[in-house]
Amino acid sequence: MMEKEMEYRVDMFNKLTHTCFNKCIEHKYQRIELNMGENSCIDRCVSKYWQVSDCFL
Repeated sequence: MMEKEMEYRVDMFNKLTHTCFNKCIEHKYQRIELNMGENSCIDRCVSKYWQVSDCFL
């Protein structure tokens, strides 16, 4: 059972990373660090993703 949960968490993390990156990060890569808008977007995206995932566990 632990193995299945670990697979689920890894898969969810990969989807979260891909989704939030594509949604929030400018693809011009002008700076090494995230700007304030990107940071806020990432925070909201990750928070929503976790809230939804908790509904399915």
